[in-house]
Order: sequence, then structure tokens, then C-alpha cells
Amino acid sequence: MQQDTTYGTEVLIAGAGPTGLVLAIELARRGVRHRIVERSERGFPGSRGTGLQPRTLELFDDLGVIDAVLRDSVVIPLMQKWEGRQRMGTWQLSMPAADSPTVPYRDARMLPQWRTVELLCARLEELGGRIDFGTELTGFTQDADGVTATLTGPGGAPETVRAGWLVAADGGRSSIRKALGVPFTGETLMDGHSLVADVLLDGPDRPLLDREHWHMWSNMQGALVGLRPLEGTDAVQVVTGFRGTGDEPVEGRDTTPEALTRLICERTQLDLTVREVRWASVFRLRSAMADRFREGRVLLAGDAAHVHPPTGGQGLNTSVQDAYNLGWKLAALLRGAPEALLDSYDAERRRVAADVLALSAKVLRADLSEREAGMSTRGEDTHQLKLGYPGSALSRELRRAVPEGALRAGDRAPDAPCTDPSGAPVRLFDVFRGPHFTLLDVTGAAAALPEAPWLRTCRVGDGPEAGLRDAEGVVKSAYGSGYFLVRPDGYVALATDDVADVTAYAREWLGAAGAAA
Repeated sequence: MQQDTTYGTEVLIAGAGPTGLVLAIELARRGVRHRIVERSERGFPGSRGTGLQPRTLELFDDLGVIDAVLRDSVVIPLMQKWEGRQRMGTWQLSMPAADSPTVPYRDARMLPQWRTVELLCARLEELGGRIDFGTELTGFTQDADGVTATLTGPGGAPETVRAGWLVAADGGRSSIRKALGVPFTGETLMDGHSLVADVLLDGPDRPLLDREHWHMWSNMQGALVGLRPLEGTDAVQVVTGFRGTGDEPVEGRDTTPEALTRLICERTQLDLTVREVRWASVFRLRSAMADRFREGRVLLAGDAAHVHPPTGGQGLNTSVQDAYNLGWKLAALLRGAPEALLDSYDAERRRVAADVLALSAKVLRADLSEREAGMSTRGEDTHQLKLGYPGSALSRELRRAVPEGALRAGDRAPDAPCTDPSGAPVRLFDVFRGPHFTLLDVTGAAAALPEAPWLRTCRVGDGPEAGLRDAEGVVKSAYGSGYFLVRPDGYVALATDDVADVTAYAREWLGAAGAAA
């Protein structure tokens, strides 16, 4: 399909949650003309997606927000079990990743979603972008060359926008997905509803809720309640579940300060009073995924493409990784790459979403079997560091002899400590950071490396031409030998013994831009 890049808006994004914002940042730093609209008057107000996995922290490192995220977030605190007013034992909810120089962020962290949104908004503004708040996409049509969308802004007057592509990042109840008629297949994973709310608490027992713990009460009937002081605020997150026993909550009626005060006091036996409810949501633990993530010129991302139960902390993380995968591909397509590159978004991310949905359901089943504790320990499988695209058409493993268990095309490209020729410390993630591909030469040879505007090359070794010294041997241990072409989203696209394969790969997948290599 011939790309028309004459539109003022090349990509229109509906929804300014974490997914839409990460995509907008990705497009902004590549110079793609985009517009992001959000129907609410301000950013998401609640704490909902609080867990940030190690792979997402690597994404935030690349996007330039990691320092702020680490400053404002905390490592997941110890779980404090209570029986009534008595403290019982503690346990660790999330185990850290193995201690390795290839993994810079070992611990999952917690940050209220509203704060994550604020930090991403600030980064988008630094890059010259902005969000049109109070603006809703109320209709659209598409043809072979683009999308015509109707936007309704704060004043109520409709506006018509022509864009090359439309990305639906408008949540689990996506109006765009429904308008496309894309099936959303899934299941309810547990009878009854769950409730989450951000509240201000008073009362004689408020000092008992220290910030060093996530406080948890539960019983064999499933009347669980968790209270966690939120980072950067005086608010406390309330999480509780109902097992279809006739006491199901109704949003509005049962999320008032009075109703939540009664519920918390009954289930904890603490003397607490809800002074203010800042945000609340009632929902079912549901798992669902769209049958396809692309329909013509419209792409689905984040909750519009898949919804997860909160168990395992996978939803927000999987959603922002959608945008991380999609952003560089859309930009490349708009600059001459073949449409097959964009087709890989659906193929890669639907498989990952299916795997993560299965994992979330597995964690939920483990939680239900741990009724005395209420939540089971999460292992390294929740960190998303082992997710990759080994079966993707974009992943080319061309080396002749690859040891069992070695890094292969499609895997996450590991980090490693190095030094530059002056002896200054440099990490591979410092080299990867940015919107470019990276070619690592770990052969020890002196073959000429390709040059192109989209490519950064780096020879690792001890010779005079080496740009990085592998003093600790971590690169050699993690990568083995060969030429490794690393995608902008940090996965190995090509592993080969012949540097000429890099140019051939670029011409196939990047089109006109790749031909410049």
C-alpha cells in the first residue's frame, strides 16, 4: 500500500493513558506528526495500574523517564498479614530477578497509575507534544489511504481530522474496537466483583498503616481487604473482593465514604474513617483479547486489545509494551518501510498477550488457593524479561553454530557493563537508548560495518577499532559471537556471522530507509 504522508496528522491516537502516551512519545522522538486526544478533562485520576515490572522499567529508561519513575516509586513492600487488630507474619509478594549485570532493574516497583501518567505527559511535552484533553473521538471512517475521524472537543463543536492511521488506546470498553466489529473473546475468571478505591483515612488506628507494608486481611469466605499507603500522597489504596454472596458492590452506592468506612471496619476490625474518596472502581476479574489488533488503517493497543485481571501486575506493562512495539514500526512505515513490517505488530503482540493472559489466570488461581494469605508470591515469570519474538518473521537467526540455551534472534537484548576507549563506564543500554537500530559487532574481526542514518554501530572487543571494551566479559558471555542487529524496542532482530546480512535485512524490512545502509 502506498503511504500518503501529506496529512497534517500522520497518526491519530485516541486515549491518553499509559499506552497512548508511550506511543505518542515514540512518535514524537521520531518526528512523526501525530495527535493524541483524551475524552476526560485531565489524566487518569486513580491508582489502578500500580505495578511496574523490570522490563517496563527498561522501556522507561529508553524513553527518558526512568530517573523520575525510580524517584517516585518504591519496591513492592512486604505483605503484612493481619487477623483483626493483630499483626501476624509478613511475606514477599514479588521476588526480584536474578542478580545479573545483564538486568539493570531487578525489582518490580509500585507507582500509582495517575503518577505514571503525569510523568509520561511531562516527557511528551519535553519532546514538543501535547494532549487534547476533553476531546473525544465520536466517529470515524477509513479507506485505502487513511482515516477520517470526527472529534468533539470541550465546546461541543465537531471537528473533522484526516490522518494516515488511527490507534485505539481507548480502554477495555473501546468504542473504536466495537465500531470495527472486532470480536473481544474472553472469560470471567471468578464469581463476584472486586473493588478498588483511593481514599483518605482518619481515625485512631490510622497510624497502624505504615508505609513499609501492604496490609492484608482475609478469611476463608474470601472477604479480603488490602490497605496500602500510596506513594507520594496521603491516600490509601483499598482493594477488596466479593465472592457472589449477595453483598455485591454497586459503584456509586457502595463507594461513598460512609459505605467504604463500614466495609473497612467490618473486614479489618480497625477504627478507621474514610474522609474522602478520590477515585473508585467496581469490576469483575476478567480476561479477554481482541481477535485481531489491526483492521485496515486502525490498530488496537493496550486495554482496547486485551484486558487482564490485576493479579500478577501484567495489564499496564503489557499495554505499554504494545505501544513500544508499534511506535517504531509505524514511523518506519511512514518513511518507506513495507507494510509487512506493520503486520508483524499484530502477529507479535497477540501471541505475547495470549501468553500473559494465561499467566495472569495462573497467578489468580494460585491466589485463590492461598486464602489464608490472600496473595501468592510472584516469581520471575511476571517480570516480562523472558518475553520475546523468536517465532516472528522479523527475527532472523543466521549463525551456523549456536549453543543450546544461547541468545537467539527474537530474544530481549541483554544489558552489559563496558568501558569506552578512555576507560569511562558505558552500558549497552546507553548505546541502545534512542529511536535507532543498533548493530553490535562481537566477532573480533575488522570487517567494515554498514552506515545509515537509522543505525548506530558498535564494535565490542580489545582492538584499536573497538568502541566498547568488554572488560568483565559480560557481553561475550551474554551474546556469544556474531553480528547482532538490535531493534529500537530492544530485541535482537538479526544474529549472523556475515555482516552483509545486515544490509539485506534492512532492505527487506525498512524499504527505502534500509536501502541507504
